Amino acid sequence: MSFTGEVPAALRSSKIPSSEAHHRVKSRLQKTVVFFVVALTLLLGRVVMLQTIQRHAYFAASVDQRTRVNILRAARGVIFDRNGNELALSVPSTTVYADPRDITDVPAVAHALSVALAYTPEQEARLLAALSAPGSKFSYIARGMTKQNAQTLLGLGLPGVYSYTEPSRQVEGGVAGAVIGRTDPDGLGTSGLEKQFNKILTGVDGKGVREVDKNGRSIAGVQSTTAAPVPGDDIVLTLDKNIQFQTDTALLDRVGQLGAKGGTAIVMNTTTGQVYAMSNVRRNTAGSAVLASGNFAAVEAYEPGSVAKVFSISAALNEGTVTPETVLKVPGAIVVDKFPIRDAWPHPTMNMNLRTIVSESSNIGTLMTAQTISTNKLHDYLASFGFGQKTGLDYPGESRGTLRNANKWRGTEKVTVSYGYGMAATPLQLIAGVNTVANKGTYVAPQLVSATIDKTGKRHPVAESATRSVLKPETAATMTDMLREVICTGTGELAQVKGMEIAGKTGTGYKVQANGTYSTDTGGRKYFASFVGFFPAANPQVTMLISIDEPNASSRDRFGGTAAAPVFARLVPGVMHELGIEATGSGTGCKAGAASAGH
Repeated sequence: MSFTGEVPAALRSSKIPSSEAHHRVKSRLQKTVVFFVVALTLLLGRVVMLQTIQRHAYFAASVDQRTRVNILRAARGVIFDRNGNELALSVPSTTVYADPRDITDVPAVAHALSVALAYTPEQEARLLAALSAPGSKFSYIARGMTKQNAQTLLGLGLPGVYSYTEPSRQVEGGVAGAVIGRTDPDGLGTSGLEKQFNKILTGVDGKGVREVDKNGRSIAGVQSTTAAPVPGDDIVLTLDKNIQFQTDTALLDRVGQLGAKGGTAIVMNTTTGQVYAMSNVRRNTAGSAVLASGNFAAVEAYEPGSVAKVFSISAALNEGTVTPETVLKVPGAIVVDKFPIRDAWPHPTMNMNLRTIVSESSNIGTLMTAQTISTNKLHDYLASFGFGQKTGLDYPGESRGTLRNANKWRGTEKVTVSYGYGMAATPLQLIAGVNTVANKGTYVAPQLVSATIDKTGKRHPVAESATRSVLKPETAATMTDMLREVICTGTGELAQVKGMEIAGKTGTGYKVQANGTYSTDTGGRKYFASFVGFFPAANPQVTMLISIDEPNASSRDRFGGTAAAPVFARLVPGVMHELGIEATGSGTGCKAGAASAGH
């Protein structure tokens, strides 16, 4: 059968798609393929980015989420005395901290900790703010705690509260604490030798890593240490623990007895400059004499008073303008630039030889002796004795004192500097100056550290103290002979020691007040009483300084010879024993004499 005419619609709809329809289908398929190719490319690019450029960031985030890192603090090096006794060392202590990421209820944890620590509302508010800080991962709760005290906090079972052990600095028995200085909670030296030798004493911290679960609990058996801490190097001091303890005790007793503001004592090897003891005492707000926290012996300067007569008289002797037998007509008082100058005791004009001027500590006799040389020459000698400059100890905060150029001396200053006014010196400078006489005319700089010990245990001695010649040996010998008379017949009789020949000089200085004068607003005086001596007089091995700051001004014991010299006498036998110094005889080496004024 054949058909003619139009094709029915039903048959037309079942025909194979036209070329246009086929093209549309093909286009849709192509777009779909392109879309998937682009999507796969982007996905592949993202994978590549995650595995390359962004890998470290995401890895770090992953590590941060599942691990906790603790810094393992390195112990500081030990500070030893000259005999190997530990003076300062690091001991284990417990630090309690919080990781806010592991705390579910921050206010509750902050309150519980505050109750246990007896915090004030203000302290609790600060703790809450620290734990709530955005992005906070670590916050100290308490540091330097004993294990028992730390357990009080840890026993609360608070989430996110942990602890670790770190070294805490300890000065054994508080001996030489002012000299050794302090460290901050992170173990860095902030004062004294701890600060001066911080680089040597500081070790290298380690790092501990622990993995935690989703609740912040440590996963047992997976803690590891990625780097162990390395302790710092040790230092060996010249201090002698036993001598330091004896010096502290004697000075504490004397400051307490005299009702003084404070005191300083230094014990030093005459030939090497090595310091055996350096003690500082202050009266606290409760009125008790206690070991000071600051090393005033090195950082506080004052007008030395009559001890300075050693330097001006030595200068004149060394220049040959006077001898011990030179006689001067010394009045009891003179007026210089309208200012009266008197001796410590009233007397008419009288003949005094240089020995008497020294032993009786005559102000006027001293200034007359000093006037036999020029002021420039006197200044140069004072500078050679170490005044107006640091000692070379490099101690943190060390004072250089004051010594103005001679061409700037005005009025009475031109004469008063000869007996210790118009200049200022630290106790460390003063003992080093007098020690120059004891050391046969050679200045030797004080020294506190004798060696360092590295991590292998090897000892490295430090350089010897710097020295310089100041006086001829014969001048020093002559001055020493006169200083023996100070002890035997002069103002220093209370420094006599049975079995030891002593040489030394007393000094009693007025302290400048806030009003700029030497008198208080009520017309009184405040004193600085000192004694510097050395022994054995014929061949000195030890030089000692004792200073008492503001002894009772109404007491007979306000002078250098009565306030300070007895401490020297008390210490000598113990120092002899510790250093093995033999006695010079059964007596003091002095003939019996009358008691002196003790100036």
